[in-house]
Formats: sequence, structure tokens, C-alpha cells
Amino acid sequence: MAQTSPKVAVVDYGAGNLRSVAKALERSGLRAEVAGDAAGMAAADAVVLPGVGAFADAMQSLQAKGLDDAVRRGIESGRPYLGLCLGLQLLFDASEEHGENAGFGLLPGRVQRFPERAADESALRVPHIGWNEVCFEGSHPMLEGLPERDVYYFVHSFHPVPADPAQRVGATEYGGRTFCSAAASGSAFAVQFHPEKSQSSGRRLLDAFARWIDAC
Repeated sequence: MAQTSPKVAVVDYGAGNLRSVAKALERSGLRAEVAGDAAGMAAADAVVLPGVGAFADAMQSLQAKGLDDAVRRGIESGRPYLGLCLGLQLLFDASEEHGENAGFGLLPGRVQRFPERAADESALRVPHIGWNEVCFEGSHPMLEGLPERDVYYFVHSFHPVPADPAQRVGATEYGGRTFCSAAASGSAFAVQFHPEKSQSSGRRLLDAFARWIDAC
């Protein structure tokens, strides 16, 4: 009898791009189910939190559905969590987007906007849109089998600044400065870029996610 593929809950808090994320996960051999409640998340082997939109709006939507506590319980129980773009930022203590807004507080640190000026004082284009290189670092299980450097697609104006440098597992240069483009702690791994829009490099990362789930 064929082994059943792991089930992944794609968290639905009212944002877009859920189906594109689900299809990308399915191409990596996972069963992706959009989950809009805590019960759907609890029944999954892993959780993916995609992210588009504003930090505060996303937190309010998650809280209104009880999904914020469900995400915390999933991570604390050791189930693999993959955060995408805003799904990375929400793990941190707070964001300065549209004022001071609290996040999950699972990773110490803050989310800040890119400065208006690059390191050489030239005007910096914000948001950061397009393909850019990620240099992976550290020894998290998600990184096994991935190239040390790969190129991914970004769309964002804000980025996290971890208080613990050891939790940064990916770095990217923009405007002459390096920012955290991937962070991890325990069963949580999250990236600032969009794997579902990153073609072959995104497929490699989601394949690594599938391997990590199998190993857990």
C-alpha cells in the first residue's frame, strides 16, 4: 500500500495567494489543505503560513479566528512550521509597520522598514521587488540538501532584525546592507521571499520542507 503523503495546513486568515502556495506544496509531494480554523491546523502534520498585506491586519485576522494560538501550539508541539514573507515577520516580537504592533513573540526581535537611502546615500527603491540571492547559514534541518546560495523572488518593504544572531539562517544584500531573509528556531523555519513564485529555486526549498516533515 502506498504511503500517504504528509498533510500540510495552509493557514487561511483572509489573505490572497493561498492556492498558489498550496499548488507549489503539492508539486513537492505534499497534501496541502487550506485551513481556516484551529481544528484544521491541529489535524495536519505541518503548517505553512503564507503572507501578503499588512502586519497588523494579519495579526488581527489570525486572532479573530483563534489561529494565532493554533500557530503557537503547533510550533511548541514540534510540528514543522514554514512561514513565507509575512509568515516570517509575524514570528517576531513586534513590527513598526503602521505604528507599534505585536507579533507572535516566538522569535526575539523587531520588524523594520528598509531605509530610504542605500549605504552609499543614493535613493533606495522600496519596496524591494525582484530576484535576489540568499546565502544560507547555520545547521537547521531545512538547509540539508539546499545549495549554500540560491536566488529567490522578493516583494517586501519590511524585514526582521533578530535579537539573537544565531536565529538568522539566511542573509541577503540590498542597498549595500545585509538583511535577514530567513530565520529559524526549533520547529519554526521562515523566509522573507516567496518560494511559490521562485520557480526551480522555490521548488528546491519546498522539497527540503517535505524531507524535513518526513524526518520528524
